[in-house]
Amino acid sequence: MRRVVVNIDRLVLKGFRFEDRHAIAQGLQEQLTRLLADPGMVGRLTSLGDVPRLRTKAISIPGEANPRQVGQDTANGIGEGVGP
Repeated sequence: MRRVVVNIDRLVLKGFRFEDRHAIAQGLQEQLTRLLADPGMVGRLTSLGDVPRLRTKAISIPGEANPRQVGQDTANGIGEGVGP
C-alpha cells in the first residue's frame, strides 16, 4: 500500500463569505480524502511525479451551492486535473 501526503499551505477564497471558510475547507478535505482513497488515483499521482502546482480546468460551481458543496466541487475539479 502506498501513502499519499497532500500539503495545502494556504487556501485562498476570493468572493466567498468569511463565515463560510471552515465549511468550504471541510468539504474540500472530505472529498479529496475520498478521491485519493481510490486505488487508481495513486497510479495517476505517481505518473505526475513531484509537482509544485497542479493546473486544473475552470471549476464550475452552481450559485445555489452551499459552502461544503463548494469545497467538494473544488476537490472534484482537482481530481479531474490529476487525470483519468
